[in-house]
Formats: sequence, C-alpha cells, structure tokens
Amino acid sequence: MNRLILVLFLFSIILNAQDLERFFTQTNDFLSKNVKDGKVDYHSIKKDIKELDKIIALSNDLVLENINDNEYKAFWINIYNLCVIKGITNNIKIDSPLDVNGFFDTTTYQVGRKKIALNDIENFLLRDKYNDPRFHFVLVCGAIGCPVLLNEAYLPNTIDQQLESQTTKAINNTEFIKINRKKKKIEVSEIFKWYKKDFVMNGTEIDFINKYLKEPVSSKFKLSYYSYNWKLNIKKD
Repeated sequence: MNRLILVLFLFSIILNAQDLERFFTQTNDFLSKNVKDGKVDYHSIKKDIKELDKIIALSNDLVLENINDNEYKAFWINIYNLCVIKGITNNIKIDSPLDVNGFFDTTTYQVGRKKIALNDIENFLLRDKYNDPRFHFVLVCGAIGCPVLLNEAYLPNTIDQQLESQTTKAINNTEFIKINRKKKKIEVSEIFKWYKKDFVMNGTEIDFINKYLKEPVSSKFKLSYYSYNWKLNIKKD
C-alpha cells in the first residue's frame, strides 16, 4: 500500500510539472500573438476569448505548494498579467482599469485552486515573500503608465534575467524616468511613491535608479513624481 501511495504521489508530481510547462508554453504563444510594443490587442482577444480562458483554467489545476522559487515567480507574474487582460476584456468598453469598481482588490480569479484578486498576487504572494522591487517593472496593470508589457512569457529558467532586463529597460526609458541634467531634476512614476519602501530598502530612490541607469545621476538631483497615466495600454489599428 505504501509503495502504491508513493507511486501515485510521484505520478501527480510529474503531471503537475507537465501542466506547469504547458501553462508557460501557452502563455508565451498567447502573448506573442496579442502584444506588440507593450500594447495589447484586447478586441482580438475578446473575439476569441477561449484561448485566454483555457490558460487561466489550466492555472487553476496546478498545485503550487511544491514548486521552486523560479517557477513560483514566473507563474505568478504571468498569471497577474493574464488576469489583468482578462479583466479588461470582460469590460471591453472601458478607457481605464479604474473604470471597473474593485478591478484590483475585489474582482477575483480562480487560480491555483483558490479565488484571488490582483492586489493579493502583487502584495502578498510576490512583494511580501521576496522583497524584490523589480516586480514593479513586470507586473503590468493594463495602463499606459505601467512599464511595457513583455510579449513573451516569464519562464523559470530565465526569470532573473527577465526581471533584470525589464527593470533596466524601464529605468532607461526617457518617458518613464524623465531626467533634466541641466536643472538637476529627475521625475519618476508614481509607482516610486506608492511603493516607496520597496525602493529605499538599500538606500534612496535615486540609489536604486542609478543601479540600472546607463548614465547615473547625482544623489543631489531633486526627485519628484509625475502623474500616472491610467489610460488603457490598448493596441490601436
């Protein structure tokens, strides 16, 4: 009997690993077809919503307790971005995710065998667990003010490189970090204001930015926040 239980247990682990691999493959295919230059083709997704629904349904079959850190991070980043897309396609006529009451905190999705909201994924499952500010450059809330949405899946074997790459791209994007070197001023997204504690764990906000900025600025630069653009990151014809 003990041998049978062990065999069944090992078989379930193998099946879960296969389903997790399918999740990453299908997510990659979906994003590569529907995201271009950070813009999402919500209308095309809406016309054939079955593909997205199947990926989210597959995610609900997964057992997530025993996966490793890289699998865990890649999974929850991908599912966050997919659920944002799902939430917007469910409300296709909106101009901003904020047009939907409770979009981030009360609307839930059936994922990993439980109902979960977007804020729970971001704050409890990722930020609280890893204290990694790079998450803010890969979790995309569906707005123009967000860092650019990647048109490929985050994968366990490349997750750290992808986090580093997306953070570097965002910090060096002159529309995201606005630097006036003559006036010694730097304007940053309100993301740095809302999640300030994440960016000052090992110094100041400018210290964090300088880790990724190709041409670092002086710590004496005056830092301010520009208004967040909540308009949809929608692909237009």
